[in-house]
Amino acid sequence: MTMRSLSKTGIYALLMAAAWSVTPLQAAEKQNPAAQRIVSIGGTITEILYALGAQDRIVARDATSSYPLDALKKADIGYMRALSPEGILGQTPDLILSEDGAGPPDAVSILKASEIAVVTIDTPPAGAAIPKKIRDVGAAVGLSDKADVLAAKTDADLKALAAEVAKLPAERKRVLFVLSVSGGRIMAGGKDTEAAEIIEMSGGINAAEGISGYKPLTDEAVIGAKPDVILLMQSGNHGVKPDEVFALPAFQSTPAAAKKAIVQMDGLFLLGFGPRTPEAARSLAAQLYPGAFPG
Repeated sequence: MTMRSLSKTGIYALLMAAAWSVTPLQAAEKQNPAAQRIVSIGGTITEILYALGAQDRIVARDATSSYPLDALKKADIGYMRALSPEGILGQTPDLILSEDGAGPPDAVSILKASEIAVVTIDTPPAGAAIPKKIRDVGAAVGLSDKADVLAAKTDADLKALAAEVAKLPAERKRVLFVLSVSGGRIMAGGKDTEAAEIIEMSGGINAAEGISGYKPLTDEAVIGAKPDVILLMQSGNHGVKPDEVFALPAFQSTPAAAKKAIVQMDGLFLLGFGPRTPEAARSLAAQLYPGAFPG
């Protein structure tokens, strides 16, 4: 009997039973570098696979995989934090390659308990960790040589950007990353986030340094943050319109509101932390400090 011939209920029951008989260590040890049917979970994973020339081996990707545009032609298995084991296994993959943080946990446990190789790539919010992420993806798909070249280039680009940023004036812009605005509730990026890291890499100061993670800010906290610039994602589930931000009372007395200073960038480009991150950070720096980053 093939996986395709089973009902969704049958697949789920079999995998739940298997989940109790396979230890996490056994699941983590499964690898398939020669895989030809890859399910890619995470926009940056998909981006790296394309950069390594492995795009023809991808049979499906998650909803965050929006770059390059050709990736949108692949089967969509849904949002990476709301995965369906049946939908993924129905693609008959021989490798499931995922960013850390995919979920829900029960779904991930079922996938790891299956006969399919599952590799999870660590994705800390740090620019310095990007080369390792690239190499880890390359190793998972048997393309370590190409990954080494791409990782070395990315590392060199990051170092070149850091050298440029170091020459900026001592007075740096305070940048507040706004993830979402709903019902007047402002969700911002604090310490230990991709937003905080990309702001720092671009020569800015994270205006929400008083919180950790992505958390709501009170009106008083927004006013106290004194942001010079508001940073938004252009698209995606958390896309925010500039007018929505400055319509909120909390923002109206900020330096950013006085100058209508808003920077919008594509979410995956800005926060993906992949091969394009040096370009993304330089683009943000150029918008924070016009004239300082020509070309």
